[in-house]
Amino acid sequence: MYQLEEETEADWWEVEALYDLCFAPGRTALSSYRLRDGVPTVAPLCLVLRDDEGILAAVIRYWPVEVGGQDALLLGPVAVHPTRQGEGLGGLLINESLAEARRLGWERVMLVGDAPYYSRFGFRKLEGVVMPPPTNPDRVLGLDLVRGAWEGVRGAVTKAQA
Repeated sequence: MYQLEEETEADWWEVEALYDLCFAPGRTALSSYRLRDGVPTVAPLCLVLRDDEGILAAVIRYWPVEVGGQDALLLGPVAVHPTRQGEGLGGLLINESLAEARRLGWERVMLVGDAPYYSRFGFRKLEGVVMPPPTNPDRVLGLDLVRGAWEGVRGAVTKAQA
């Protein structure tokens, strides 16, 4: 049994510790972190999943970005504690947060990740969308939350304007 909740300020250190456990050292040097730097998260979409003892099992975060002057969500990172991997918790967080993003009126979401994993959620390679270097363009994926939302959207991914 798991409890799904919006991430709070009190969760911050624990969430960061899980990201440190799940990702390689230097994760904050990745190009996606430059887009997040100094920009608040989209709080209603940043979720924590705890077991019945209150132990953090999985997390997901989102940030606003702009692509060619259009608003988009940047999904990630999503992390599942190594002892909980294979239980479908990452998929649960992705599906729940995408449903909430639709409900909140977001039109498009993107991420940098593995197409074989994220394609099951409907993500596909984005053509003409350029992440800051160094980013493998084959890993820049997008999902329409509204039909056709990525059509004609091209250009550099930049920080969201306040």
